[in-house]
Parts: sequence; structure tokens; C-alpha cells
Amino acid sequence: MNFKDFLQSNIIVLDGGTGTMFQNSALKAGELPERLNLTAPDVVTSLHKAYFDAGSNVVLTNTFGANPFKYSKEELDAVIEAGVVCAKKAREESVSKRERFIALDVGPTGKLLAPYGDLDFEEAVKAFGTVVRKGASCGVDLVVLETFSDSYETKAALLAVKENCSLPVIVTNTYGEDGRLLTGAVPEAMVAMLEGLGADAIGVNCSFGPDRLGGVVRKYLDCAEVPVVLKPNAGVPAVVNGKSVFDIPADRFTELMRGFLKDGVTVAGGCCGTTPEYIKGVRSVADEVGTFRGVSPKHDRTVVSSFAEAVDIAARPVLIGERINPTGKKRFKQALTEHDIEFIVNEGIVQEQNGAHLLDVNVGLPGIDEAAMLEEVTENLMVSTRLPLQIDTADPAAMERAIRRYNGKAMVNSVNGRRDSMEAIFPLVKKYGGVVVALCLDEKGIPDTCEGRLEIARRIVKTAENYGINRRDIVFDALTMAVSAMPDAARSTLETLHLIKTELGCRTVLGVSNVSFGLPGREELNAEFLRIAFGCGLDAAISNVNSPGTVRAYSDFEEDGFSVDYDRYIIEAAAFQERALKSAFEGTNSGSHQAGSSASAAPEKVTDDNAALYKSVIKGLKDEAARATGCLLKTNEPLDIINNVIIPALNEVGVGFEKGTFFLPQLLLSAASATAAFDVIKASYPKGTAHTRCGFVIATVEGDIHDIGKNIVKLLLENYGFDVTDLGRNVPAETVLETALKTGAPIVGLSALMTTTLPSMEKTVRLLHERIPGIKVIVGGAVLTEEYAREMGADYYGGDAINTVRLAIDIDDQLSS
Repeated sequence: MNFKDFLQSNIIVLDGGTGTMFQNSALKAGELPERLNLTAPDVVTSLHKAYFDAGSNVVLTNTFGANPFKYSKEELDAVIEAGVVCAKKAREESVSKRERFIALDVGPTGKLLAPYGDLDFEEAVKAFGTVVRKGASCGVDLVVLETFSDSYETKAALLAVKENCSLPVIVTNTYGEDGRLLTGAVPEAMVAMLEGLGADAIGVNCSFGPDRLGGVVRKYLDCAEVPVVLKPNAGVPAVVNGKSVFDIPADRFTELMRGFLKDGVTVAGGCCGTTPEYIKGVRSVADEVGTFRGVSPKHDRTVVSSFAEAVDIAARPVLIGERINPTGKKRFKQALTEHDIEFIVNEGIVQEQNGAHLLDVNVGLPGIDEAAMLEEVTENLMVSTRLPLQIDTADPAAMERAIRRYNGKAMVNSVNGRRDSMEAIFPLVKKYGGVVVALCLDEKGIPDTCEGRLEIARRIVKTAENYGINRRDIVFDALTMAVSAMPDAARSTLETLHLIKTELGCRTVLGVSNVSFGLPGREELNAEFLRIAFGCGLDAAISNVNSPGTVRAYSDFEEDGFSVDYDRYIIEAAAFQERALKSAFEGTNSGSHQAGSSASAAPEKVTDDNAALYKSVIKGLKDEAARATGCLLKTNEPLDIINNVIIPALNEVGVGFEKGTFFLPQLLLSAASATAAFDVIKASYPKGTAHTRCGFVIATVEGDIHDIGKNIVKLLLENYGFDVTDLGRNVPAETVLETALKTGAPIVGLSALMTTTLPSMEKTVRLLHERIPGIKVIVGGAVLTEEYAREMGADYYGGDAINTVRLAIDIDDQLSS
């Protein structure tokens, strides 16, 4: 039986910890676990065999850290090939009679993707593709992507699998105490994106012990329509006699996993600290639960997502901000022509502040490269705002470039009933995932009757299903016509909307402002039509959220509990049409603001440069931060700008990060804008006098190539005035010591993501304290706890980037007093 078929009809048991098992046996301090495939294949084979014998259906190859950033091409190929050979040999030698499969294990690169880090998205896809192609050629049965803490890198890896082989793929992410990925994604957002991209099973690994993962796993079970995976640690690690020891024993682990399997988890195993004994317990629970119950469909959900949040259009009506669109907007056209990305980003930020749930993104303008501009604007918006985006273009090539790099599950606007439109758009929606807006028109144009538009909708649904696209991922635009040109426009649009919802069961969207085209008092008319449309069951409105009328109409409807009463509101639609046309004939001009060109949509003009710099740092607007700093330097001392503006702004973002109102992308963008301001300030200093705080040496310890957390800390430390010496990744203890002695830095920061490299961290801490009395060592990383840090002798535990910066400030203040 192939794995995909087996997955759909069985409870599957994965293997347990690999790196931690090697750490406590054959692995030397600082040695890369994957090299054991070449240097000690019998040890690797023996562990795989032990897991198969304990009841695992799937063993993951010892290739978690094998990637082109860590190994040369020749060694990478050798490590992967030898890893698969070890797993195959273990399968042959195992006494188990169960179905047994071999998975290519793929972990994160250890690098942060742009715009937060220096790894381009396509470079990441290429790197993962290299690993996947080699593993597939060696004859694995499936691919497992695990321990990813960034949704964007997860997407790059999953795309690489889909584009380089036809094997089934399991994807698991690692979550923090707040129930989010490191870069901010909630489980609902990951489910939406990963299912859209075609993952065969999704879930959680590493993170914590099963006792602390209930909330995250429950959200997966509530949302996912593919099998849910749970592969937790054996609790929290501690170092005892130089070895990692975890606090949840095998019998307790088994009991905790029993509850999850009974609740619906169908793929289970263990991560750090779990041994064959743990997997034997999971196997017994799987046999006890017995019958595979399948995965329940969630047809009531129509979900789009961003890097951080998921929005279910079916749960409540949503507002889609229409301001990022050149139609009728002179200033926006100017921004596109002048490549003023910050203006466009600001339009998104303002709409988010004014209550939009999604943002429409349309940059189609003659004379510009729409595909390049749409990709760039999408990349900037997806890190500057937490809102999901609606990618709006008539150009399939531009659409693909944008949705490929989009960090989430986008809404795609649009497809229509023409055959060429469906043939161009549906393959993109199927490949990249998305909720597609479907227009009720075809080769003959827009039908005059509601039944004609409904027939086009039926044809679109049927064609989409042939591409494997579920109707819940289609949102129909019944097409709002202007009542000035078509007196019965409002009523016919709403009747079409009603037919689509009742007969096809699909969601609906309307471009609201079209209804008032050519009429006075447009803002009031649009708001009134919006209220009526919601009453008729509209799910999403593309509208001007900067208009008080729009906000008021939505708020009023929200206060009524989103009550839908089609018969009542369709009568109101007729009265609305009559009033609208009467106002046109009578020339009423009261409140005649043009919807789509409201003055309130423009970003606030800030004349005070202090306030401009403060806001720019918080919003992550680098160019504006640099400009405002340059203006301030004409009348202010550099230190005053730093202490009175930049640092308070960073502190506000830091507080928001700790409270969960800001996430890592916003934190990094704010830090980058502060860096832009500091660069201007540094240029004004005499050479060598720019730093205002002490030296700080920072490194990822030997054997560990993951420097995401370290790079974040470095960026923030520099913004707070520290003189940072960054030694990079995989740094021997002796090199850290030599650098600390040479620079005289009183603080050293050490990072480790892998449990297997914690002995290297402990060695470095010990060496620093032995040779430099009084030096302060801060340690951090996903596998550390405060207790663990204390046990290894570190002075401080940096729980996150902001905490680390505050510890450094306290130390520097003590040294200066």
C-alpha cells in the first residue's frame, strides 16, 4: 500500500527523537547529527530499527539539518543518500510486521527569509528543492517538513516539495507559549495556507510536551480537513551530567497522547527526548483507539489568511478596503508612477486602523510593469499589516507572481465564466491555494436577468470542481450596477446574490460604490446600499472603509447581530433605488463626497518631525524615518533624537510585542526603520563615536546553524546603541572567548535552536566564566528554559529578543553607574 492511501484509512505512528538520542550516545559536542549517516551508519540504522520494532509506521531519515547552507553539494548528496540507506536497512531488519514507510526529514534552513532576513523566498524554494529531489531519487515514500517556526519558510519548503516530486507531504510547525509561530501565525492561519497548498497532513511538533499543546492541537482539529499530526517533546529539558533529560516520563507521555488520539489526532509520534519506549506507548494507544474515523468536513468555512491571522468570511460579514486601487485616485496613480511604495503601504495601514478586515490590492496602470509592481506591493503590505490581501488583477502572470510570494492564503480577484479566464486562473488557485472571486459574466457580457447570472455561477462552480477547487473557496460577485444607468440595478444585484447563496451555497462579495456612480451624495448612498446588502446576506463588501458612512453601516448591522432578512431588505432595496434616482433628478448635493476619493483616505500629513519619526519607527517606514531624522538633525542633538524619539518608539513596539498586539514582522520592520534613522545619525557623528552603549558579542554556538533569533537580537541591540560583534553561526567556544577578550565586551549572547547543540552552549558558558571573571553571559533559543539556563551556568536567560535587550540595558546601566 502506498502511504497516501494508508494515511486515509489508518491511525499512523511516527518515530521519536533522533538528535537527542544521538546526543546521549554517539554524537560528540558540536558534531552535526547528519554526518553520522556517513561516519556511524550502524548507529543510525539501529535507532531507526528500534523505532520500527516499537511500532512506528513511519521513520524519518536522519536528514533534518541537511541543506545547501550547511553542506557542500557533494556532501549533501552523500548525507541524504546514506540517510535513506540506513532507514531502508532498518526497515529490512525490523521484526515488525506492520506497514512501514520511510520519510525524508526536512527541517528549516536556520536562516530568516527576506524582508526580515537575507534569504530570498525563491532561494529558499531552490534550496529545499535540492534536498527534495535527492531524497525522492533515493526512493523515500513521503516527505516530512518539521519544526518550522516561520510560516513563510514553511510555504517555501512546501512549494519545493510540490514542484520537485509527487510524494505525499506532512507539515508540522512549532508553536510558542502564546499559541503562535515565532513570526506570528495562529494555527487557523497555518491550516488555511497549508491545506490550500496541498499538504496531506498537518500539525504540531517539538514545541513542548503534550501537556502544554492542547489549545493549539484543538484549533487544528476544529479547522483542518486533512489528518492532524502531533509529535511533541517529552516535556521540558534539563542538563544532568552533560546530558539532556526531559521531565515527562514515557508512561505519562502515553496517557497524555491517549487523550489527543481519542479527540481526533490520527498521526502521532514524539520529538525531542522521546525514545523507543515512548513510541511503544503511543503504539499501544493507537491500537487501543483502533478504528480510523476519518476527518470531518468543514464546509461552513471560507478562510483567507495573512502571516498572522485567519479571516473566515462565512463566520461574519467582512469589509475589504478598496483604497489600494488607482481607479479614480490621482494621488495613488502618482505613487505608482513614482514608485512610492511607502505611500501605498500607508494606505493599507490607514485602512487597517479604520476597520478593514481584508485589503484589495490593485496596481494596474498603463506604463508600469504591473507584474513586478504587484509582487513588490504585495510583499510590502503582507509584512506591514496583519490583514489578509485580495490580489486584484486581470493579468494572470501578475497574479501568479503575487500569490506565489504571498505569505498566507490570499483572496484572488478574479475569474469569470469565460473559458479562457477559467483556464488561466483556476490552475493558479489550485496550486497556490486561495479564495477566488468569481464574476457573473462570460463571453456575452453581463446577463440582464438574475437567472442568467446564476447560470454562469453554476458553470463556474462545476468547472472549478473539475480543477479540484471546492465551492466554499469561491466567492461570487453578483456585479453591482449603477442605478443611474439601470434603474432596477440594486434589486437585481441583491436577488442574484440571494439565488447564489440559497441554490449554490456559495459566499458573495460586492463592489459597493458602483451602485452610486453618476449620482450626488454617493457616500450616503453607498452606506445605505451596504446596509441593505448585508441584510440580504452579503458576505464581503469591497468598500471605502475610510468613509464614516461605511463604518456606521457596518457597526449598525453588527449591533443587530448581523441579522439577515432577505424579504425585508429586498423591499428596502426598491425604496433605496427610488430615493437614489429622485436625488439625481432633483440635483441633491448634500454630503456629496465621492466614494473612492474620500479625503480621509490620505495618510495624515505630519508636520512635526518628532512625531513623524516616532510614527515611522512604529509603522516600519524606513524612508520616512530617514527623512524625518535628517530634518531633526538640523535643530537637535543626535543623542536627543535617539533618547527622546527613537528609543521610546522602539519601547512602544516592544511593549506591544510582549502583549501580543505586535508580532515579529512588525518588530523587525520597526527595528529596520530605526536602523535607517540611526544610519543618518551615524553619518553625522565623527568616525568611531556612534555607539552609546557597551560592547556585546553574539554568536550561535558550535554545531548549530540557526541564527534567526540571534539576528533579531542583533538588530534590536544595535538600535539601542550597543556595539555588537556578530560572530555568525556554528561558532566554537574558543572563538567566542577570543573575541570577547579582544573586544573587551562585558556581555556575550549565545543562541541555540537544536537540543543537540546545548552541550556546546554549556561549554562556551563555562569557558567564558573561567577565563573572563565578571563577564555576563545571556543565553537564548527555542530549546532553552530559564531553569535550563541557570543549570548550565549562564548569568541570564533571554526568553525573547525584547527581554534580551532589556537585560543588556540593565547590565550596561549597572556598569555605567
